Amino acid sequence: MVGVGITLFNSPREQAALRRAGRAAAGTLAHVSARLAAGVTTAEIDRWVREDTARRRGTPSQLGYQGFPAAVCTSRNHVVCHGIPRRDEALAPGDIVNVDVTTCLDGFHGDTSATFLVGDPGPEARHVVDVARRCRDAGIAVVRSGARLGDVGAAVEALARREGCSVVRDFGGHGIGRVMHAPPHVAHHGTRGTGLRLHAGMVFTIEPMVNLGGAEVRVLADGWTVVTADGSLSAQFEHTVLVTRDGYEVLTERGE
Repeated sequence: MVGVGITLFNSPREQAALRRAGRAAAGTLAHVSARLAAGVTTAEIDRWVREDTARRRGTPSQLGYQGFPAAVCTSRNHVVCHGIPRRDEALAPGDIVNVDVTTCLDGFHGDTSATFLVGDPGPEARHVVDVARRCRDAGIAVVRSGARLGDVGAAVEALARREGCSVVRDFGGHGIGRVMHAPPHVAHHGTRGTGLRLHAGMVFTIEPMVNLGGAEVRVLADGWTVVTADGSLSAQFEHTVLVTRDGYEVLTERGE
């Protein structure tokens, strides 16, 4: 039995539409990442996302979602997620910055993010970025019909712990398809063999937020920006994933 509110996308037409939306989001992320450099403002990133999304005949899913004021989330250094682009916030040498793009195309959504190095960050910054990427991939690797969501979370958390990092528990991945956020919630911690059983046709994001310090976070007064409670660096990588009978398909592989 599939969980309440979870939609299975098993028709070839739906899956093709999901692939197009995923490719559009991935293409916009690639377009933006090629232009990142010290001195670029996060407001410029927002403008680039709007322009490139329109060029691909899509719309930014995040713009206006529950009042979010921008087309993209830009999260620098100790910002965990939901950073709001600003004209007075410029990337500096040694920064790390997560760019989170979600595109709606023909009624379907694709969601992806990556954390980028600006200039030549130090070894700790490079470490947390590398671990976050590998945590995402470890979570994806266990996806298959018949597996459980706890398997995903356990794989992510085990890798982070081995590398001396922590995984944020207050936020996680989510179902996606005809709406940007839908069941199930995808925790990036858990116990193998527990949680919702996966079925072919499920589509959700895997997007672990990995901190160099503790896992605790707090939300700033703007109601959106989430930062590490101890001020440590945080990195995140995200893909939209389709569960298949034999395993999984990543719908947001980067590329133009």
